[in-house]
Amino acid sequence: MFKPLLAAAALLGGVAALPAHAADAAYPSKVIRLVVPFAPGGSTDIVARLIAEPLREELGQTVIVDNRPGAGGNIGGDIVAKAAPDGYTLLMAAAGQIVINPSLYAKMSYDPARDLAAVTMIARDHNLMAVNASLPVKNVKEFIAYAKAHPNDVTFGSPGNGSPAQLAGALLNQTAGIRMQHVPYKGSGPAVADLIAGHITLMIDNMPALWPHVQSGKLRALAVTSDKRASGAPDVPTAEEAGLKGYTVTAWKGMMAPANTPRPIIDKLNHAVVKVLARPDIRKRLIEQGAEPVGNTPEQFAQQIKADGAWWGALVKSTGTTLD
Repeated sequence: MFKPLLAAAALLGGVAALPAHAADAAYPSKVIRLVVPFAPGGSTDIVARLIAEPLREELGQTVIVDNRPGAGGNIGGDIVAKAAPDGYTLLMAAAGQIVINPSLYAKMSYDPARDLAAVTMIARDHNLMAVNASLPVKNVKEFIAYAKAHPNDVTFGSPGNGSPAQLAGALLNQTAGIRMQHVPYKGSGPAVADLIAGHITLMIDNMPALWPHVQSGKLRALAVTSDKRASGAPDVPTAEEAGLKGYTVTAWKGMMAPANTPRPIIDKLNHAVVKVLARPDIRKRLIEQGAEPVGNTPEQFAQQIKADGAWWGALVKSTGTTLD
């Protein structure tokens, strides 16, 4: 009698497809914790805080943002993976921790594919290539020339070892034939602060963390690394347009829950987040920050995670990126 239900749950990648009456019909009946596995001030944190209050309005319960940084996002991911599958502990997931970390860490305390369930992709991030405004370069070609002329002095910062930003920098080294040195930080916020202060030369990171400082004049945008220009920064060329043929790096943010969270709860969360992302004010703010709102189904998000895992895994191998 129960075998068909168990089979259906397995096909949904860890989301238990149980009858609606088996889930907590009163959900949510208490505070929801949204774990951000990175430091405050970074792009993941910015997006989490942007949707937390609108989600409260949709769900009727407070959504608190809980920053748990460390180990490239693995600490926060582990907290959610091992939480009760009741919808009260959720993960603001970033591509790095979900689809890159499994290729970088020889051993992880949890398996994202097995221990987490997709709710929805919240936004695709345009990565921005930016330098301090005082650096004497105006575009990508000038930066490459500068890097070749100063082979021991050019550095690029990232939110941490193994992050998409580190891989984007490693790919830039490979593509442009330069030798930037990587400087890892504990989150985007500290890295951006050092870029503004001139302690590092370049960052390639999600636009929400960098774009406000470009607008203020403290940083200079050289390119976006996606295959099309960002809606919120139409005057910034893509890396391909700027002369880096074949250079495309994108990332995303999404909501995930512990595996075996009842399907009715997954669906309720999905519906609430999709409604929030449809709000003109939220869409406007995400686009202004360099992100493109998504809001897809759990199955679509799960398929994207699988495809991205293969792509990033190949990039890790080709660039020789390690955690050392």
